[in-house]
Amino acid sequence: MHRRLLFLALSFALGCAFAAQAGAASIRVYTDRTIALRNTQGAEVVLLDAPRRLEQALSAGLPADARRAGAIAQERLRAGGLRLRRDVARAWQGVIDARRLGIVRLPAVVADERYVVYGEPDVAKAAARIAAFRSRQP
Repeated sequence: MHRRLLFLALSFALGCAFAAQAGAASIRVYTDRTIALRNTQGAEVVLLDAPRRLEQALSAGLPADARRAGAIAQERLRAGGLRLRRDVARAWQGVIDARRLGIVRLPAVVADERYVVYGEPDVAKAAARIAAFRSRQP
């Protein structure tokens, strides 16, 4: 019981610290669906496996005949309309941004496209580490 209360108090404090930090910095988390993130409030989450998942959804159940498969795939793309095109563009933009930033490990919590903490699935903790580092820098 005491551990649970301590955990809740710590989570609340970290959440407050993250909320304060989120106002001062843009927080983006690069990850994939295999990683369970915590305390993501105020952060943009970029799923780097989104392009692959979209491709799998669009190609699911296609026939072996390449001509028929191509026609069905084209129809699925047309039927998805503007929303699908936006989803595809957003998914690939996340991958491009991660490459541009030199992301080497997941999850990567990035503040202001300048500061990064790797491997911490608790976004509030990572943001607090970044805030502490920034407060020590001139």
